[in-house]
Amino acid sequence: MMSPHSSRESSSHEPASRLSAPRPSGHRLSTSHAVTSPTARFRKPAQPLAARYADPAPRSLRPVEEPDFAPRIGERILFTGASGLLGRESVLALLRAGYDVRVFQRGDSGIAALLPDSIRPRFEQVRGDITNAQAVDLAMTGVNGVVHAAAKVSVSGEWADYERINIEGTRTLLQAALNHSVGSFLYISSPSVAHAGAAIVGDGAGVASPEHARGNYARSKAAAELLALEANGTALPGGGVLRVGALRPHLMWGPGDTQLVERILERSAAGRLPLLSGGTGLIDTLYIDNAADALVRGYQRLDAFAGKALVVTNGQPRTIAELLGGFCEAVGVPAPRFSVPAKVAALAGKVIERVWERLPKNVTAGDEPPMTEFLAEQLSTAHWFDQRRTRELLQWEPSVSIEEGYERLGLFYGDRYSR
Repeated sequence: MMSPHSSRESSSHEPASRLSAPRPSGHRLSTSHAVTSPTARFRKPAQPLAARYADPAPRSLRPVEEPDFAPRIGERILFTGASGLLGRESVLALLRAGYDVRVFQRGDSGIAALLPDSIRPRFEQVRGDITNAQAVDLAMTGVNGVVHAAAKVSVSGEWADYERINIEGTRTLLQAALNHSVGSFLYISSPSVAHAGAAIVGDGAGVASPEHARGNYARSKAAAELLALEANGTALPGGGVLRVGALRPHLMWGPGDTQLVERILERSAAGRLPLLSGGTGLIDTLYIDNAADALVRGYQRLDAFAGKALVVTNGQPRTIAELLGGFCEAVGVPAPRFSVPAKVAALAGKVIERVWERLPKNVTAGDEPPMTEFLAEQLSTAHWFDQRRTRELLQWEPSVSIEEGYERLGLFYGDRYSR
């Protein structure tokens, strides 16, 4: 089990001209020992979902009506990495809350097309790379806060790429925020930064550990999180200090999710999705709309957890077999019916990773390996988290239950995978 740690905020107020490297051994994050019951359930909706929602898709996948938006509050946020499902959904949630948002990433976010004409002046898109200091500096001009979600997220790849994007990109953004006296910085992290391979049973947000995290993605995100949290409290040239907090959303999913849900459904429909060691591990997940709402609250409540990290989940742990079965049942495909020992899958994953890295890029076509050692661990060990401190500090509760999420999947996908 991952042990909780106490918190120590950075007390040094470094000048904006430099930013020190992370010191993993010097950081402790405050967590609660209270455990949320894995049997907790949400109240079922009073009327069928189809009667309440004309479109069950996440808000980022459908045009947004003008009445959904709060009046403009005159604060602009720089949001990095808005091209994925979480990014688009979170940007829309921030716009709904009254913020102006400038998104910064290499490609088109697709968000402008979703907005009513009257709201588009509140949205701006700037294309660039977070590792380019000049581009980041220009993007940082005139903003009040930063939400940093951009990252290299794949489960395989060269360490140099993860280091350049996830660590040095974060360093570049922090330095630009300090140079421009931007006072709020929310870093979007991952629970994998504190996962060393053992089961996590009702823990809080353990300390990020680049030394013990599993895989290049987790190690680089751990180092970047420590770097970000260390900058908390740094004096700003224009007065005041930089407030930095980190949120770790865990296993986000929902309609339109190409990273988790659609891969599961495709493999299940083809009969190629096994359970590892029976799928008995208890895991907690996060529905996409809840993730975006928690992100908005995280930005608004930075003072409450500055210098710390919080894990965010639905607070409804399920066994892996139950979760995958729920996805499959919702869209009418067979649930996984065979099991593979987790140790066998981990060994196979290690071999596949090594072979995959040696394959020409035109063969892999940028796709992920079907199994890795890290993925085998994630699919076979328990990892669910105490959410009391998160909900207390964010003043937030998830609005979409796991059961309602299943129902939304069914309405969204119909018979797409069951034909």
